[in-house]
Amino acid sequence: MTAVSPLRFPVVALVASAGGLDALSQVLGPLPADLPAAVLVAQHLDPSRTSQLTAILARRTALPVGEAADGGELVPGAVLVVPAARHLLVTSAARIGLLDTGALPPARPSADLLLATLAVTCGARALAVVLTGRGTDAQIGIRAVVHCGGTVFAQDEGTSAHFGMPGAAIGTGLVRAVLPLAEIGKAIVDHVGRYS
Repeated sequence: MTAVSPLRFPVVALVASAGGLDALSQVLGPLPADLPAAVLVAQHLDPSRTSQLTAILARRTALPVGEAADGGELVPGAVLVVPAARHLLVTSAARIGLLDTGALPPARPSADLLLATLAVTCGARALAVVLTGRGTDAQIGIRAVVHCGGTVFAQDEGTSAHFGMPGAAIGTGLVRAVLPLAEIGKAIVDHVGRYS
Protein backbone atom coordinates (compact mmCIF):
# COMPACT_ATOMS: atom_id res chain seq x y z
CA MET A 1 0.00 0.00 0.00
CA THR A 2 1.30 3.45 -0.90
CA ALA A 3 -0.33 6.37 0.89
CA VAL A 4 -1.05 9.62 -0.94
CA SER A 5 0.81 12.33 0.91
CA PRO A 6 -0.28 15.95 1.20
CA LEU A 7 3.38 16.93 1.55
CA ARG A 8 5.49 17.93 -1.41
CA PHE A 9 8.78 17.30 0.40
CA PRO A 10 10.31 14.37 2.32
CA VAL A 11 10.29 14.12 6.10
CA VAL A 12 13.16 12.38 7.90
CA ALA A 13 12.54 11.04 11.40
CA LEU A 14 15.66 10.32 13.47
CA VAL A 15 14.78 8.15 16.48
CA ALA A 16 17.19 7.17 19.25
CA SER A 17 17.56 6.31 22.89
CA ALA A 18 20.70 5.46 24.92
CA GLY A 19 23.79 6.81 23.17
CA GLY A 20 21.64 9.00 20.97
CA LEU A 21 23.27 12.38 21.49
CA ASP A 22 26.51 11.35 19.79
CA ALA A 23 24.66 9.47 17.05
CA LEU A 24 22.30 12.36 16.32
CA SER A 25 25.22 14.80 16.25
CA GLN A 26 27.09 12.67 13.73
CA VAL A 27 24.05 12.25 11.50
CA LEU A 28 22.99 15.90 11.56
CA GLY A 29 26.53 17.29 11.28
CA PRO A 30 27.07 16.65 7.56
CA LEU A 31 23.55 17.57 6.45
CA PRO A 32 23.54 20.71 4.28
CA ALA A 33 21.69 23.88 5.27
CA ASP A 34 19.57 23.57 2.10
CA LEU A 35 18.43 19.99 2.76
CA PRO A 36 15.15 19.62 0.83
CA ALA A 37 13.47 17.76 3.70
CA ALA A 38 12.05 18.42 7.13
CA VAL A 39 13.78 16.56 9.98
CA LEU A 40 12.18 15.32 13.20
CA VAL A 41 14.28 14.15 16.16
CA ALA A 42 12.84 11.86 18.84
CA GLN A 43 15.38 11.02 21.55
CA HIS A 44 14.20 9.24 24.69
CA LEU A 45 14.53 11.76 27.52
CA ASP A 46 13.93 11.80 31.26
CA PRO A 47 10.72 13.85 31.56
CA SER A 48 11.70 15.09 35.02
CA ARG A 49 14.87 16.83 33.82
CA THR A 50 15.39 19.92 31.69
CA SER A 51 16.71 18.88 28.31
CA GLN A 52 19.53 20.68 26.50
CA LEU A 53 19.19 18.46 23.42
CA THR A 54 17.87 21.18 21.11
CA ALA A 55 20.61 23.65 22.05
CA ILE A 56 23.36 21.04 21.72
CA LEU A 57 22.20 19.83 18.31
CA ALA A 58 21.85 23.42 17.07
CA ARG A 59 25.59 23.87 17.60
CA ARG A 60 26.41 20.72 15.63
CA THR A 61 24.58 21.20 12.33
CA ALA A 62 24.18 23.86 9.65
CA LEU A 63 20.41 23.33 9.74
CA PRO A 64 18.26 25.49 12.01
CA VAL A 65 17.18 23.43 15.04
CA GLY A 66 14.17 24.20 17.22
CA GLU A 67 11.88 22.52 19.69
CA ALA A 68 8.66 21.21 18.18
CA ALA A 69 5.53 23.14 19.20
CA ASP A 70 1.94 21.96 19.19
CA GLY A 71 0.32 23.07 15.95
CA GLY A 72 3.70 23.93 14.41
CA GLU A 73 4.42 23.34 10.76
CA LEU A 74 7.00 21.07 9.18
CA VAL A 75 9.21 22.92 6.72
CA PRO A 76 12.06 21.64 4.58
CA GLY A 77 15.55 22.55 5.70
CA ALA A 78 14.73 22.64 9.42
CA VAL A 79 15.05 20.27 12.38
CA LEU A 80 12.37 19.94 15.06
CA VAL A 81 13.20 18.16 18.32
CA VAL A 82 10.43 16.48 20.30
CA PRO A 83 10.39 18.03 23.79
CA ALA A 84 10.78 15.90 26.91
CA ALA A 85 7.56 14.51 28.41
CA ARG A 86 5.69 14.87 25.09
CA HIS A 87 4.84 12.54 22.23
CA LEU A 88 4.85 13.99 18.72
CA LEU A 89 2.23 13.19 16.11
CA VAL A 90 2.26 14.32 12.49
CA THR A 91 -1.42 15.25 12.37
CA SER A 92 -2.20 16.52 8.87
CA ALA A 93 -0.60 18.45 6.04
CA ALA A 94 2.75 19.33 7.60
CA ARG A 95 1.35 19.98 11.10
CA ILE A 96 2.62 18.83 14.50
CA GLY A 97 0.57 17.59 17.41
CA LEU A 98 2.07 17.17 20.89
CA LEU A 99 0.60 14.97 23.60
CA ASP A 100 1.57 14.84 27.26
CA THR A 101 3.18 11.49 27.97
CA GLY A 102 1.83 10.89 31.47
CA ALA A 103 3.76 9.26 34.28
CA LEU A 104 4.19 5.79 32.79
CA PRO A 105 5.94 4.38 29.73
CA PRO A 106 5.84 3.76 26.73
CA ALA A 107 9.21 5.26 25.95
CA ARG A 108 9.14 9.06 25.95
CA PRO A 109 8.91 10.43 23.38
CA SER A 110 7.55 7.40 21.54
CA ALA A 111 9.22 6.58 18.24
CA ASP A 112 6.35 4.23 17.41
CA LEU A 113 3.71 6.98 17.70
CA LEU A 114 5.77 9.45 15.69
CA LEU A 115 6.55 6.96 12.92
CA ALA A 116 3.02 5.58 12.64
CA THR A 117 1.55 9.04 12.14
CA LEU A 118 4.39 10.05 9.84
CA ALA A 119 3.66 6.98 7.73
CA VAL A 120 -0.01 7.75 7.16
CA THR A 121 0.53 11.45 6.48
CA CYS A 122 3.74 11.33 4.43
CA GLY A 123 3.53 7.99 2.62
CA ALA A 124 6.47 7.39 0.31
CA ARG A 125 8.11 10.66 1.39
CA ALA A 126 8.70 9.32 4.92
CA LEU A 127 12.21 8.20 5.87
CA ALA A 128 12.69 6.62 9.30
CA VAL A 129 16.24 6.32 10.65
CA VAL A 130 16.61 4.10 13.73
CA LEU A 131 19.71 4.91 15.74
CA THR A 132 21.34 3.51 18.86
CA GLY A 133 19.14 2.73 21.83
CA ARG A 134 17.93 0.11 24.25
CA GLY A 135 14.58 -1.63 23.86
CA THR A 136 12.39 -2.09 20.81
CA ASP A 137 10.73 1.33 20.34
CA ALA A 138 10.31 2.06 16.59
CA GLN A 139 9.75 -1.59 15.67
CA ILE A 140 6.00 -1.07 15.20
CA GLY A 141 6.42 2.38 13.69
CA ILE A 142 8.72 1.22 10.92
CA ARG A 143 6.16 -1.42 9.95
CA ALA A 144 3.73 1.45 9.38
CA VAL A 145 6.30 3.46 7.42
CA VAL A 146 7.00 0.59 5.03
CA HIS A 147 3.31 -0.34 4.79
CA CYS A 148 2.58 3.19 3.56
CA GLY A 149 5.43 3.20 1.03
CA GLY A 150 8.19 4.87 3.06
CA THR A 151 11.78 3.86 3.69
CA VAL A 152 13.74 2.76 6.77
CA PHE A 153 17.46 2.96 7.53
CA ALA A 154 19.09 1.57 10.67
CA GLN A 155 22.46 2.04 12.37
CA ASP A 156 24.67 -1.04 12.28
CA GLU A 157 25.70 -2.99 15.36
CA GLY A 158 29.37 -2.07 15.13
CA THR A 159 28.77 1.65 15.55
CA SER A 160 25.78 1.48 17.93
CA ALA A 161 26.39 2.22 21.60
CA HIS A 162 23.29 0.07 22.25
CA PHE A 163 21.88 -2.19 19.55
CA GLY A 164 18.40 -2.82 20.99
CA MET A 165 16.41 -0.38 18.86
CA PRO A 166 18.29 -0.79 15.57
CA GLY A 167 18.53 -4.55 16.10
CA ALA A 168 14.77 -4.81 16.65
CA ALA A 169 14.17 -2.75 13.51
CA ILE A 170 16.53 -4.88 11.44
CA GLY A 171 14.85 -8.01 12.80
CA THR A 172 11.60 -7.06 11.04
CA GLY A 173 13.24 -7.57 7.65
CA LEU A 174 11.89 -4.19 6.53
CA VAL A 175 15.03 -2.03 6.80
CA ARG A 176 16.22 -0.82 3.40
CA ALA A 177 19.82 -0.14 4.49
CA VAL A 178 21.88 -1.02 7.57
CA LEU A 179 24.64 1.57 7.77
CA PRO A 180 27.58 2.56 9.95
CA LEU A 181 26.98 5.87 11.70
CA ALA A 182 29.45 7.79 9.55
CA GLU A 183 27.52 6.91 6.36
CA ILE A 184 23.99 7.73 7.47
CA GLY A 185 24.14 11.48 6.79
CA LYS A 186 25.19 10.98 3.16
CA ALA A 187 22.57 8.27 2.71
CA ILE A 188 19.89 10.70 3.92
CA VAL A 189 21.08 13.40 1.50
CA ASP A 190 21.09 10.93 -1.40
CA HIS A 191 17.66 9.60 -0.52
CA VAL A 192 15.87 12.94 -0.12
CA GLY A 193 17.58 14.28 -3.25
CA ARG A 194 15.42 11.92 -5.31
CA TYR A 195 12.38 14.02 -4.45
CA SER A 196 13.79 17.41 -5.43
